[in-house]
Amino acid sequence: MVSSEYERRIAARFATFDQDGNGYIDREDFSAAAKALLAEFGTPARSDKGQALYIGAEAFWQGMAGIADRDGDQRITREEFVTGAVKRLRDNPDRFAEIARPFLHAALAVADTDDDGKATVDDTARVLVRLGAPRDTARTAAAGLDADGDGTVTEDDVVTAFARYFTVPE
Repeated sequence: MVSSEYERRIAARFATFDQDGNGYIDREDFSAAAKALLAEFGTPARSDKGQALYIGAEAFWQGMAGIADRDGDQRITREEFVTGAVKRLRDNPDRFAEIARPFLHAALAVADTDDDGKATVDDTARVLVRLGAPRDTARTAAAGLDADGDGTVTEDDVVTAFARYFTVPE
């Protein structure tokens, strides 16, 4: 794949993070994602799961800003996102997974309604929809995360797939 195609695909991922559609990613986008997930599952923000989700969102934002916010204005433009992803993540997708892990762990815990360490495929699809995926795409993606076919999704399944999706190997 030519580099420009790779960059085009990375740029398409930008919209997933730009929750409010204002043309840049900032701390508020991560907070909005956390708030939407808590509302979807009826989880109070002041609960342990709610606090963990907001802390995970902040950690994710800090990691993302450290990778991509080149001018230090606390906003990541599409160009900064593409440049950050291409230059820093392509060769190290595990780095991206690790900055996302606290948020993904907490999001999975919110979706894990029976507290068994796994979320159902249906609840995982609900998470994806609240994060901006179209319903049909979310259902297909969530089913694809169920590596062993038991109807559940684990943290390792989610983190691995997330890194693969956002780092888009050439």
